[in-house]
Amino acid sequence: MPRSETRLFPALLRHWRTLRGLSQLDLALAADVSSRHVSFLETGRAQPSREMVLRLATTLSVPLREQNDLLRAAGFPDAFAEPGLEGGQPPGVAQAIDRMLAQQEPFPMTVLDRHYSVLRTNGGGTRLLARFIADPSALGARPNAFAVLFDPRLARPFVVDWERVAHAFVSRLHRETLAKPADAGLAALLRSLFEYPDIPEAWRQPDFSTPSDPTLTLRLKRDDLELAFLTTLTVFNAPQNVTLEELCLESYFPLDEATARACERIARG
Repeated sequence: MPRSETRLFPALLRHWRTLRGLSQLDLALAADVSSRHVSFLETGRAQPSREMVLRLATTLSVPLREQNDLLRAAGFPDAFAEPGLEGGQPPGVAQAIDRMLAQQEPFPMTVLDRHYSVLRTNGGGTRLLARFIADPSALGARPNAFAVLFDPRLARPFVVDWERVAHAFVSRLHRETLAKPADAGLAALLRSLFEYPDIPEAWRQPDFSTPSDPTLTLRLKRDDLELAFLTTLTVFNAPQNVTLEELCLESYFPLDEATARACERIARG
């Protein structure tokens, strides 16, 4: 790779170190390298080895997609594959996802990508969407979880206490966008939410007073059907695979017996 292209690496290294709030000495101590070498890498006076790029990236908790960016900027090929979800994952992982989707029945589970587009759903997820979408023609082949909540043509009219739920979603997306400033897709998703009607202008600014809860309570009501769920998010730890690192499995657990019975009844048809 031409030397002019490798000049990207010093800027990217400095960016991630600053984002993590570390001094050059902090990073050097954590990565077990000399602070002088870190300084030389950031000024371009020294060129990193492939192993050094990965050591510093791991120390800085850089996501795998961005670790590949660092490697390319330093003149090396990608280290982490980005296979498709269908047919490109290790058999054990694919089977695990299939079993999780099946085990969650009759309650919903969805598989989301890094920008919260729905890649897969189990039967419970499909049935939930079918009953709480105002205009099915507006859903599209690959709906986005945030759009489903914010678009008045989709599930928004049926979400009880919508403002509380939507504010929690916006706060979470603000945090993710700040943590991943290079992810243009997340920033675009956040901006798109304010194109929907009646979104409070104050939500454009991050609200760090809103707690980042590990679960979310979601209540839905349409005509005489009322469902209440506790939702959780599951991710893969240390997958060594860009696609898997960015996958998120959203599970819906019934909050009461009435919801459990309604889901079972709907599943039976």
